[in-house]
Amino acid sequence: MIDNWPTDGRIFSSFEVYMRKIRQFSMLDKAIACLDYGLRSVFVDDSQDTSTYPARNVSCPVLPKEERLRSIRLMRVNHAGEVSAQGLYLGQSLLSGNTETFFSLMEAANEEKEHLHWCEIRLKELEGRASMLDGVWFLGSLCIGVWTARAGDDWSLGFVEETENQVVEHLDNHLFELPEKDVASRAILLAMRSDEARHAKNASLRGGKTLPPWARKIMQFQAKIMTTVASKI
Repeated sequence: MIDNWPTDGRIFSSFEVYMRKIRQFSMLDKAIACLDYGLRSVFVDDSQDTSTYPARNVSCPVLPKEERLRSIRLMRVNHAGEVSAQGLYLGQSLLSGNTETFFSLMEAANEEKEHLHWCEIRLKELEGRASMLDGVWFLGSLCIGVWTARAGDDWSLGFVEETENQVVEHLDNHLFELPEKDVASRAILLAMRSDEARHAKNASLRGGKTLPPWARKIMQFQAKIMTTVASKI
């Protein structure tokens, strides 16, 4: 049995069992397992599974070309953001010193994986494509995640909280920019926003420290670069 693992009597899902096994690995084995999970999440097409797709039962009219292209750009950026989230959470989990924090990070990564596939499905519906730099976004965020985790779980969780708060703000902007007729993309972004806000709250409740203003500014600048480039490439 893993020390300090929560025992509340519930039945663990297959994902939770997988995470419990990873937690017992050596650092090298854990790094390989987490990277394998992340790469599969990002680069294996799972868009056929629509069981949790928020727009599954949404009737969306055919969009004029200009509006369709606008939606594609916005959803490509959101897809790139979810790719980055995979790298960030996996990088932080690798150096997490607390079992509860590790599990929380990986659980969030699993939810972000769902968001990623929702964006994939919608991009296909719009006849669009994901960013050609997905590998760059993933590896860059993985390095950032590892770097922030070195400061300790409290700062790592603070980074998660600030990241998710900025994502919520970003999604609010996209909800405003979306074509009014694109009700399918709107349903997806609203579902994502709810999850991201919950991730931020959970990070705060677990003891995340408030980042200094200069750190928040750097994060905003990095996010601006990613969103600008991903919307085009």
